Amino acid sequence: MKTPFKNIVQVLRLNRWVVLSVVIVSGLICSVSIMVVAKIHQNSLDHAFVVNGEGEVIPLHWVNQREHLEVEALAHLEQFHRWFYGVDAGSYETHMEKALWLGNASVGAVFQQKKADGFYNRLLQYSLVQEVIRIDTELDWDGSSFAFRTQLHIQINRGTVTDTYELVTSGHLIQVERNFPHNPHGLLITDFFENSLRKLETHENTEE
Repeated sequence: MKTPFKNIVQVLRLNRWVVLSVVIVSGLICSVSIMVVAKIHQNSLDHAFVVNGEGEVIPLHWVNQREHLEVEALAHLEQFHRWFYGVDAGSYETHMEKALWLGNASVGAVFQQKKADGFYNRLLQYSLVQEVIRIDTELDWDGSSFAFRTQLHIQINRGTVTDTYELVTSGHLIQVERNFPHNPHGLLITDFFENSLRKLETHENTEE
């Protein structure tokens, strides 16, 4: 025999499941909403924009990438110039081998020209020591590569005599695949050229 109490119990159980289902669904919706908002916020940070000196609007993450690339470019150029020009009778072959990994055929052409001019023969014959004592580099980003101009101060020790020279080089840097340990920065020097070389007088060395 049916009683109204049995119907009330069934209704209460149904209500309980409905309420529980609503709570669970609401919790899932809140969790998904939080995740979506967090993702949108992160995307907005990654795609923030800045205005450069010429008034151009640039994505902020491009600016960060360029800043990191500029640091690597300076480190790449400094390492190259120290290996290529910081040589002595016992180390020049090792240094040249390392330096040639950092540039293309234009670097190899300068090396071959120096070799043909007898520079390395004189290095061995007179036990010369050539040391890089200062490196100043200017970079110019064109959107795809760096143009560079590097000013070096080089000391050549001839035993009792030490002369200081100023050398200016130029070229471009392009991005390539990183090659550990030969080319860890993933940059390659192209269009390498020695622009000028002059001997510094004593008072110019003192001013530094």
